[in-house]
Amino acid sequence: MAFLRGERALLRTSYTGDADVLAQIRREPEVAWRWGDTDIEEEIRAAFIDSECGFVIEVNGEVVGGIQYGEEEDPTYRHATVDIFLTTSHHGQGLGAEAIRILARHLFGERNHHRLTIDPAADNVPAIRAYEKVGFRRVGVMRSYERGPDGSWHDGLLMDMLRDELRP
Repeated sequence: MAFLRGERALLRTSYTGDADVLAQIRREPEVAWRWGDTDIEEEIRAAFIDSECGFVIEVNGEVVGGIQYGEEEDPTYRHATVDIFLTTSHHGQGLGAEAIRILARHLFGERNHHRLTIDPAADNVPAIRAYEKVGFRRVGVMRSYERGPDGSWHDGLLMDMLRDELRP
């Protein structure tokens, strides 16, 4: 089991027992609005239980969210993508930024990436602010990028960060 530690947050490899808690968090209205609510169990299983690229986020022994990454293996384009969700009760406490920073250190140091990307909804101001705190920069708006739970298309914001832009 892998552990990545921060000041308050611990990222650890997920196990089968985490699936229900992660699904419950994903069903919270504020989280579901950003992530959708279709096939949550299957998505959790694929991204966290059956994958080495997903971690649960723990604070004081409590699972408060999930963070995952994907890797482009082609050496010409090698980089990693990041995605995160937190339980609503832990929004606005800086834990998202801390978890992203912990994972970024791992991806830059251990996985030897030179660039990371993240793509929040363009109107998700709190998430964008958290990612900028870590060192991500706005690249551009991706128009009609993702379909929301309401069925309409929403813009996404492509953000990236190079290894030397990671902020402490």
